[in-house]
Amino acid sequence: MNARRMYLSLMLSRIVYTAACLLMGVLTAFSSDQIPAKPQDHPIAIVGATIHTVSGPTIEKGTILFDKGKIVAVGTGVNIAPNTEMIDGSGKHVYPGLISPNTEIGLVEIGAVRASRDMAEIGRINPNVRAEVAVNPESELIPVLRANGITLAVSAPSGGLISGTSALMMMDGWTWEDMTLRAPLALYVSWPSMRDIRPSPTTTNEEEQKKEQGSALKELMTAFRDARAYMTAKKAETEKGIPYHDTDLRWESMIPVLEGKIPVVVWADEIRQIQAAVAWAGQEKIRIIIGGGYDAWRAADLLKKKDIPVLAGGIHRLPARRFEEYDDPYRLPARLHEAGIRFAIITGDDAAHERNLGLQRQLLRAHIVTAE
Repeated sequence: MNARRMYLSLMLSRIVYTAACLLMGVLTAFSSDQIPAKPQDHPIAIVGATIHTVSGPTIEKGTILFDKGKIVAVGTGVNIAPNTEMIDGSGKHVYPGLISPNTEIGLVEIGAVRASRDMAEIGRINPNVRAEVAVNPESELIPVLRANGITLAVSAPSGGLISGTSALMMMDGWTWEDMTLRAPLALYVSWPSMRDIRPSPTTTNEEEQKKEQGSALKELMTAFRDARAYMTAKKAETEKGIPYHDTDLRWESMIPVLEGKIPVVVWADEIRQIQAAVAWAGQEKIRIIIGGGYDAWRAADLLKKKDIPVLAGGIHRLPARRFEEYDDPYRLPARLHEAGIRFAIITGDDAAHERNLGLQRQLLRAHIVTAE
């Protein structure tokens, strides 16, 4: 009897092992093992296609010539060298790749799995965080974005008061170094909330709220003051030979901001946040971009005067106030367009839904056309 039980137990173990192996094989078959394209070693031309340009007219039966990984000519009278590989695009349409201007792509794989989230560091002041070094080139979301026409994406950090710097990433490459097109791109700051939240058992009273807001603003301004002092001391050593303290990576990473080489993306939705952020930028003499900007149209005159662009979004959300129209989030880009404010569309969704950028662009385009 015992021998029979042992035999059945052994057979059951083998069945389970075989089923597990088959399941692993099926999962492997459906995974998107990426094979990045090799460097271009000869010219390639797409001929006879309908070419939709970014800012110019549509070109019928046109030619796009690539060489060394770049577009070198577009039009109908393009000179093609004898060694050029020809791709027939007759009857097909060629569109520019989309650029997603704010994502967590490569930094988050599964939002519910803590081990796959690498978009934020511990602490509130982290200007030295570099998004590009944390990007996972083997993320399953990257080929999904590419298949939906997104060829470039800005991977940006989040969390804390000063989150770090973003990078413009190509959606193809073996390593993060291969994928990085430009970095650092911008420094990210989350402007402290300035809303008056009605006291409740889960919130602090009005006095405590104001105290917290003031403390956060002071912390932000102190960080920029310390970074500026560090930059001044470092320049003094270079120009006058005056020694300064040891290298501090936090303030070192903020020098391009203070020198005006890269902007600061300030996340601010509410109008008081936007107004305060613009005033602060003027005092610090830095370039800023408003991120989110739900109320940006309410500060249109100010943003237009200062020529401050907006990363408008997210779009798929409810109105922020009870008295607002249901489609106010969709109308934000149209209102910015009417006011002559430069803007780019961001989804505001997590990395897994960043593929919807093209869909949201069309939904917003419908509101812009209606407004016109």
